[in-house]
Amino acid sequence: MTEASIGAVRLRSRALLAPMAGVTDRAYRELCMEHGAGCCVSEMVSSKALSFQSKKSEKLMVISGIERPCGIQIFGDEPSCMAEAAVHAMKNQPDIIDINMGCPAPKISGSGSGSALMRKPELVGEIVRAVTAVCDVPVTVKIRKGWDDGSVNAVEIAQICERAGAVAITVHGRTRMQYYKPPVDYEIIRQVRQSVQIPVIANGDVDSAQKAKEVMERTSCDLVMVGRASLGNPWLFGQINAYLSGEKLFFPTLEEKLDTMVGQVEKMVEYKGEYIAMRQARKLVIGYFKGMKGAAALRNEAGKLSALEDIYKLRNRILNT
Repeated sequence: MTEASIGAVRLRSRALLAPMAGVTDRAYRELCMEHGAGCCVSEMVSSKALSFQSKKSEKLMVISGIERPCGIQIFGDEPSCMAEAAVHAMKNQPDIIDINMGCPAPKISGSGSGSALMRKPELVGEIVRAVTAVCDVPVTVKIRKGWDDGSVNAVEIAQICERAGAVAITVHGRTRMQYYKPPVDYEIIRQVRQSVQIPVIANGDVDSAQKAKEVMERTSCDLVMVGRASLGNPWLFGQINAYLSGEKLFFPTLEEKLDTMVGQVEKMVEYKGEYIAMRQARKLVIGYFKGMKGAAALRNEAGKLSALEDIYKLRNRILNT
């Protein structure tokens, strides 16, 4: 297949890692890029928090050479504040600036940001124009199908973003009110793809190599974004790449799975310190247990992780069972 790109940024492959709050930290982004992700994006960063020089937000934007190309995702509902946040983010030399207009979480959409922007098309244009005006890297936007079934406007929003200077749009095929439950509407993604000239990235329930190809064919999109299905399964990116190229798919052994799990946690500890990392790891390692015998008990044990030594013990116990 021909190379894919977003603006002037060449992508490593056509399967991209979705930004996920509390998940896609530096350690996880590096891991997924090493396993074939075409691009990754940071956890979303609050534009208002950056205006107050939040140290936590600053840490979210640290990018290493291993994970490039990498974007920084910002969110907010004030054009000027978003522009300032983009300028601030550029200090970390991201390859892309991504604008979040799709997060359904009440604490985000309830304040007028994230998916709530789908209800304000004029403001969408103002925000994208403000951000693109101050960035010398490609600006992308992540949106949803709409706010609810009575206001499906992904096509309109995508066209507004394109006119305002966005170089790519990611579309999650559910409304904000649907969150992540009902089946994804791939038809709306196809309609968006037909309505704009810039690349459209299909997002939602891409959980296998076969599904990735099916989604690309159904939507006419050349790119897919993988989110929750990659948890504990970074090999999914390589599998998608292999399937699209007609090559044999690789599936890890139990030992390879557990070694990768341990490696991810070790990096988290290196980057964040043991106390914070181990508490965050409790929910991030459970994906590795999918399909394993006694998975429920393993998930329960993972919920008690408190020291790096605990993950080593857990690995050895699983291998010796």
